Parts: sequence; structure tokens; C-alpha cells
Amino acid sequence: MDFFSNLIIGLSVALEPTNLLYCFIGVFVGTLVGVLPGIGPVGTMAILLPVTFGLSPTSGIIMLAGIYYGAMYGGSTTSILINLPGEAASVVTTLDGYQMALQGRAGPALGIAAFGSLIAGTLGVIGLQAIAPPLVSVALRFGPPEYFSLMILGLIILTYLAQKSMPKALMMAAVGVLLGTIGLDAINGMPRFTFDIPEFLDGVGLVPLAMGLFGISEVLLNLEKTISREIYDTSLKSLLPTLKDWTQSIWAILRGTVVGFCIGALPGPGTSVSSFVSYALEKRVSKHPEKFGHGAIEGVAGPESANNSATAGAMVPLLTMGIPGSLAAAMLLGALMIHGITPGPMLVKQHPDLFWGVIASMYIGNIMLLIINLPLIAIWVRLLRVPYAIFFPMILLLCLIGSYTLNNSTVDVSLMLFFGVVGYLMRKFEYEAAPLVLAFVLTPIMENALRQSLILSSGSFSIFLLRPISSGCLILAGFLLLTSVFPIARKKKARDGKRAG
Repeated sequence: MDFFSNLIIGLSVALEPTNLLYCFIGVFVGTLVGVLPGIGPVGTMAILLPVTFGLSPTSGIIMLAGIYYGAMYGGSTTSILINLPGEAASVVTTLDGYQMALQGRAGPALGIAAFGSLIAGTLGVIGLQAIAPPLVSVALRFGPPEYFSLMILGLIILTYLAQKSMPKALMMAAVGVLLGTIGLDAINGMPRFTFDIPEFLDGVGLVPLAMGLFGISEVLLNLEKTISREIYDTSLKSLLPTLKDWTQSIWAILRGTVVGFCIGALPGPGTSVSSFVSYALEKRVSKHPEKFGHGAIEGVAGPESANNSATAGAMVPLLTMGIPGSLAAAMLLGALMIHGITPGPMLVKQHPDLFWGVIASMYIGNIMLLIINLPLIAIWVRLLRVPYAIFFPMILLLCLIGSYTLNNSTVDVSLMLFFGVVGYLMRKFEYEAAPLVLAFVLTPIMENALRQSLILSSGSFSIFLLRPISSGCLILAGFLLLTSVFPIARKKKARDGKRAG
């Protein structure tokens, strides 16, 4: 009964004309970002974050969430038509999607991607709505020690699953923590690391940091690239999959939904990992694994379903415990904090309209995405022919306007440009930005939880080990750190042995 009563509360909020409008804007922009290879959903969310300051918190979060899951839909278009993933989670779709296009079956590939995304996205939101209330009840029992240890575990998992180097990811997380401590001390009010710059008293802004690391760095990086975009000319008239296509795909869609939701709910993996795991699973359970990579429709249906349900899964720890499971979720967390809303178990009690309104808007957004994607594919194809030399100056202009209007401060603009150069160099030297941003967003919450815990224990760190949940999280975090250090030590020993030999 609670399920339907909560859904009615959410729909009454999501169906308000203003929230409907911003839901549509979010999913439309998300689709556009997914179609255009380059900036990605996180960069777009960073650029549009200042726009939400003039909106109600509910409308702002609905729009940003729409960009997040909308990009998953759009990414499949470029993966199938031009063999170029518009979003990282759609990389796997290129393996079979483009092969289907070469065989003249681009229509069914795009169709099954869209319908699979709708089914997975809707089932994922049902899972979110069903799981959120029980998790909130559990999270209400968490105290400061449990929150601190859980956030430490989340950071370690994110760095443990880093695509590049674990030491580099840990270094970036440490930098994020240092940046997060800039500003006035929350306990005694003393300035820290402000270098007598008044604008730093409130800390480094999330907007200039994220815009620089993702928006400006993306522009700088793509200016030195020549991206080949050969669009395969094929008929898109028949977008509806046949009965045979549905028979081959339906179980892949359902398996992808479960895999994506479960992986998305974990801190760290994100949508990219879920799509790869789904593809590997489909290839494993298939009676004809040799077809994968040569136009198997299951290779499109599974991963596209997984990356969409993963976005709903990522909202579970964010809305119930205030812990972002992915970089995009960290942007949503930052947006909530900017609006003065503390995410966590009290969110559903203090702001039920926002909590259930955002969840209900995801049902509506998924339907909007199906309506947007199928008829507008021809327009997206034409848009792909627009030179990047036109798009990138527009992105740069939006970043400059957004960072300045935040506080009408040139310091924010300077910070954005500085972080843009830093982000560019990080990408060139293979340092990941995700641990840095996640650590930056979590640091104020982690610091408060740490100091509250020490106040409760009269300065004794044993409080983190004496409480079962807290000690369990720290033990798991330590285990992950050790398992990542041992391979590095073995490689170093092997290199030293070769040099000695």
C-alpha cells in the first residue's frame, strides 16, 4: 500500500507543469549529450548546475537526473550508426550495434536499444522505489562513526575500480580531500588554506571545479584530435524490432536490468562497468557465443538495458544514505547541498516532495525518452555532421558564463580555467578525475562525521572499531587497499629482479 501511496505523492509533484518542463529539458539535453561524442553527462551537469540555482530544488534535481539517465539513451545512436560511443557506457554497444547497421539492420538495433532502455529504466525505478524505504529505516540507525567508515569504504571502492593506476587514483582522492578542507573550519570557524583570498572563505566551489575538470579539459583535449565520423547510410524506416528480435532480446533485457541495478547501487562501478558485465554475461549464457561481435542483437539489448537500470541503482545510496555511487551521483549530491538540503535518511522525512518527486519523474522521463528518441533519430544523424569547431566554442562560452554568474566573481572564472588546464594535464598523464571530485564532495560530510565521532568518544579513535558496522566497513576498505598494493609490490619486485639479472 505504501508503494502506491508514495507513487501518488511523487506523481503529484512530478506532474506539475514546471517539473514536467524541466524533466523534458533534462532528458532532451541528456539525449543530445549522449548523441554527441565528447563532453558527457557529468560535464553537462557541471555546466548546467548554475541554471538550477534559480529553480526550486525539486525542479533542479529532476532536470539534472534527466540529463544523467537521458545520456544513456542517446549514447546508443552514435554507437550503432557511426561506431563511435557518445557516452562511455555505450562503448560495448559498438561491438554488435555497428555490425547490425552494416548488415542493414540499424533500425531494429536502435529500436531494441530504445525499448530495452525503457523497460530497464522503468523496472530500475520500481526497484529504487521498493528498496528506498527499507534502506532509509536501516540508515536511520547509522551514527557519525558508521557514516565516516561507510564513506571511506565508498572512496576506496571507487579508487579500487579505477580504470588506470590505483596509486594515481589514491593520489587524486587525497587532492580532493585537501581541496574539500579549504574554507572556514566548521567547528571553530578558523580559516584554512585560504591564502588571505576572501572568496576562499566559503571553500572552492563545486561548479568551477567540475566545469574545469570536465568541460574545459574536454574542449582542450578534443582540439588536438581529429575525430573520424563516417556515418553509415542505411534505412532507418523500420525501427520496430520483429517478433524474432524480441524473442532473442527479452531475456537479455531482463538480465541486463538486474545486473545494471545491482552494480549501479554499489559505490564506484557506475554505468560503464554494468554494460561490460552484461555483455560478458550474455555471451556466456548464449547458445551461439560466436555471433557476438558480428551483429548479435542480444549484444545491444543487454548492455543498453544495464546502463539504464544502473542509473536508477545509483540513486539508491544517494537518496537513502547521502553517498554517491558514481561521479554523476556526486554532482547530484553537490546540487542538493548547494540548495541547502542534506541528503541521507532524513531526506524522505524532511523533503518528501523532493524524494518521491524525483523518483516519479524518472518514470515520466523514461517514457519521454522513448518518444524523443525514435522519431528524432534522423535529426540526430544530421546533427552529427555539424563540425566540432562550432560546438566547442559554445561549450567554452557556457562554462565562462556559468562560473561567473555563480557569485559574479572573476575568481571563480580563474579557478575554472585553472582546473581546466589541470584536468587536461591529468588526462594526458592518465590521472582520473572521478576520485578527486568524489572525495571533494564527500570531504565536508566525512570531516563532520569524524569530528562528531571523536567528540562522542572523548577523542578516542577506538569508537570506529568498537561499533560493528563501522569496523566492518574499515576492515573491508583495508582489505581492498591491501589487495591492490600486493600486485603493485610484485610487479616492482619482478622489475628489480630483471634489472639485477
